[in-house]
Amino acid sequence: MTGRRRTRSTFPRFFHRPLRATALSAGALAACASLTAGCGVVPGVTGGSGDDSIKVMTWAPDGTDATNKPGMPAMAAAYARWINARGGIGGRKLKVLTCNDHNDTVGAARCARRAADEGVVAVVGSYSQYGDSYFAPLEGAGIPYIGGYGVTNDELTRSYSYPVNGGQPALLAGLGKALAGNCGPIALVRPDSIAGDELPAVLDAGLTAGGHAEANDLLAAEDATEYDTMSGRALKAATAEPARKGCVVPALGDRNDTFMDSFRRTRESYPAVRTATVMGSVDQTTINATGGASGPYEGAYITGWYPVASDQRWDRMKKVINEEAFGDNRIDPADTGVQTTWIAYTVLKAVLERIGTGTVTADTVRRTLDDGIKVGTGGLTPTLEWPRSGRLAAVGLTRLVNAEVTLQVVQGGRLVPAGKGGTIDVTRTLEKADIG
Repeated sequence: MTGRRRTRSTFPRFFHRPLRATALSAGALAACASLTAGCGVVPGVTGGSGDDSIKVMTWAPDGTDATNKPGMPAMAAAYARWINARGGIGGRKLKVLTCNDHNDTVGAARCARRAADEGVVAVVGSYSQYGDSYFAPLEGAGIPYIGGYGVTNDELTRSYSYPVNGGQPALLAGLGKALAGNCGPIALVRPDSIAGDELPAVLDAGLTAGGHAEANDLLAAEDATEYDTMSGRALKAATAEPARKGCVVPALGDRNDTFMDSFRRTRESYPAVRTATVMGSVDQTTINATGGASGPYEGAYITGWYPVASDQRWDRMKKVINEEAFGDNRIDPADTGVQTTWIAYTVLKAVLERIGTGTVTADTVRRTLDDGIKVGTGGLTPTLEWPRSGRLAAVGLTRLVNAEVTLQVVQGGRLVPAGKGGTIDVTRTLEKADIG
């Protein structure tokens, strides 16, 4: 591809550009107090000027034509109501501001500037694909970013970021490692772009770690309105060895649903072929929106960051939702964004408890995170801590501290554990990947 002009893709460019995810969430985000900034104070969450409350912000896009995650700010609001009803943290109430980044660079930067202007001590459990727009204002104000969705490379590299999952690199490497023992020939359908050029290396790192041949690399137009021809090519590649059931891995970001529409139409002659993808391209809300058990994702393998929603380790989160947000259809306990927000606020609570009666500022929160605090999440993740230079610093992922993923499968329209339902640690796989 030497000399070929490349365009920016909507799929993740792990070390250079942000991801456009495709999962859709139901409902609409509560109206913001400021239409210009897209921000507001969550109704019912106490705190105001002059009080001793702890002010944080959670942001996510809502009402856009692309990714929408209204459940994340809604989960933050429910968490604040729950913790405040129990006396707050260390006797201090938690005040949550929300912001809609509108899925654009201007909106993301505006949310970050609002966080700085409001004097929040952290941005917690949020989603935005525009790290290059929001990190500079946060860093200028010294504000830590705790538990982003794992949607941009910045979250895994910037020193003010404290991720709770391994982002897209861990998911793709884990998917490759899992499929090595479950699939025959594998066809990767990815964008014909600079961003797309980086995907095979991560998937293949997982495949080769599992003793599997590299995937068939199929380049597709990232702005296509249908993929019937490409779907046919992928199905043929996946059935090159009739004795082994093959898999098709669509990695087209915002166009994944378009590809799956074509795949549904063309797979009738290839019933043995399965699909596989990663969270961020698909989650439970996407499966629901595309027909559930009768949709194109039935039987698909999917790697995720956390246990499936039916796992009892989520019971406490579900209890909080039932107590503080019953009937709020923005909050789906199976949505990865909601789960990430819950874990991020678990981290915040541990940090504030460590600070105790001391002064809570963005600086003291950040220093507490940097000073070796270890945070347990009830088994939803490994114990979290953020050293200055982790094991994956050599491949550019200096902030990636949780490289565990889970393998799930869609059965009856629901995500359930695949196999024994354990976790896969892809740290060593990523260490060996040619992804620099």
